Amino acid sequence: MGAGRTGVATSALRYGEELGLLPAPARVSGQRRYPPSAVGLVGVVVLLRDVGFTLREVKAFIASRSPAGDGWRELCRRKLTELDQRIAQAQVARTAIAHGLACPHEDIFECPDFTGGVAALLAGSSLEEAHSH
Repeated sequence: MGAGRTGVATSALRYGEELGLLPAPARVSGQRRYPPSAVGLVGVVVLLRDVGFTLREVKAFIASRSPAGDGWRELCRRKLTELDQRIAQAQVARTAIAHGLACPHEDIFECPDFTGGVAALLAGSSLEEAHSH
């Protein structure tokens, strides 16, 4: 089936093919013809990419598909843990930036809270620890 008739962008099908997740399609009159199963697989690839899975993780996720396999759940658990860590880091960064904007000093480099936080970072503190100084 051609990409146009599947409702899937040709670029998405080619992306799956380039990643080695889809076999090279048959050609009819020079046009690629993908099997219907390719459309679903490309949808999975695009979804996983859009929620933050790396190419390596996408390949592992697809390879984990077996009747008795539970590997995809472990991949999802790890991704959730990673996302939770990134969200926490982003929240700390957002708080630090919001406090910087609320600083009453004209020149933030003259703010003791700011310079103290920078010194704490240089001394090995995390952003969260430095911001609490």
